[in-house]
Amino acid sequence: MRSEAASLRVKVTCTVTAAATVLLGVAVVASAFLVRERMLRYETGDLAATTTCASVVIWPSEQGMPLQQNNSCQAGLDVVAEFTYLRQHYPDNWPLERMIMRADASHRSVDVVPDLSLWPLSDPAETSYRLQHLYGADGTAEELGFRVPRERIGAMQERLNSTVLALAGLGALMACLIAAVVWFATGLVLRPVEAIRREVADITERDLSRRVPVPRARNEIAELARTVNATLDRLEVAVEDNRRFVADASHELRSPIAALRAELEIATAHPGQADWPAVVDAALADTHRLQHLATDLLLLARLDHTTGHDDTIDLTELVDDHTTRRRTHHTLTTELPDHPVPVRGSHALLDRLLGNLLDNAERHATTAITVRLTSSSQAVLEVHDDGPGIPPEDRERIFDRFTRLDDARTRDTGGTGLGLPIARRIAANHHGTLHAEGGPGARLVARIPLAD
Repeated sequence: MRSEAASLRVKVTCTVTAAATVLLGVAVVASAFLVRERMLRYETGDLAATTTCASVVIWPSEQGMPLQQNNSCQAGLDVVAEFTYLRQHYPDNWPLERMIMRADASHRSVDVVPDLSLWPLSDPAETSYRLQHLYGADGTAEELGFRVPRERIGAMQERLNSTVLALAGLGALMACLIAAVVWFATGLVLRPVEAIRREVADITERDLSRRVPVPRARNEIAELARTVNATLDRLEVAVEDNRRFVADASHELRSPIAALRAELEIATAHPGQADWPAVVDAALADTHRLQHLATDLLLLARLDHTTGHDDTIDLTELVDDHTTRRRTHHTLTTELPDHPVPVRGSHALLDRLLGNLLDNAERHATTAITVRLTSSSQAVLEVHDDGPGIPPEDRERIFDRFTRLDDARTRDTGGTGLGLPIARRIAANHHGTLHAEGGPGARLVARIPLAD
């Protein structure tokens, strides 16, 4: 379990870090592209190379031939060509007032576009370039008469290398920071889970009183801890009920078995003095008691693993049939509605529920038993006797297995102590309830949802 928790922490950290690394990588590449694009842009770049050419022609007269023509070109970055006419270039006897001087100038411009590489380990000295003709220019750099600034191209590549390396380093640093934060945060989140795991691992069936720690924060882990504790509560109750059930069942089975064995041993020890018909009758009675107890135990076990029924049962008809065929030495009164009361359930189990309630009423009634059935939002079945009633402090205890009140402890009239627990389990199996309510005598009320 500990390795699985550590593996979960590693998996979460690796997954989040991988996703963050991908996003940071995309951001680094996009930023590098933007930086390179800005370096290559004509408006913001620093490699707009121009070639400027000018020509000066001197005319002695309007009709004469030109005496001298001076052409000059200069090329480079941000170059302005200057041309100076010196008088000593011409004879002193030339009448300057009759001379005509005409100057022509032309401007040719190109853009040097370096092939900058985004690979941060590129050699700046080997960076290539291309010429983008803008206007008035055509030909190679040599033909245009200017020198390509290789040192500035190398400086641009070197600056781009530094920028890409800085971006990559920043991205790697952020990825490591994210990994550390996720690792720390995952550890904090899983710490209460590990505490819950350790506590649950130490809980055994011999000590179910321990509970897992509940974090103070109101989050999913706190809800998990509360759910685990609630499950442990139910498990402890179930185990205690099972232990008590096994102990009580052993006790209940041991009594008739011991009585049966004693009767048979006495009879076999003195066969001539034994009243064999009485011995057989007593043994048969104990056998019937054992069979009835075993049947009830099997029914309880089956009810614990049975849920839901698809049959529609009319409780009005079921109660009428059961009370009609029942034989009792008490006055049995039924109050039934004049319409069907349909419920979802099992006919045999609902009949057993009513039979157990009537058996309990038979043992405690003085003279009369009343069975009443009503329906509103649910079916309400009441079995009321005129006996001494059930004390308020015992109204829940009578539904515990093998529980019998003090005045019902005898083997002949006390029953097995499983009738009412079986009845309540049948009611719960039909999504209903069974409770003992106050009033003169004992009044047991079962409520079962109506069928749609």
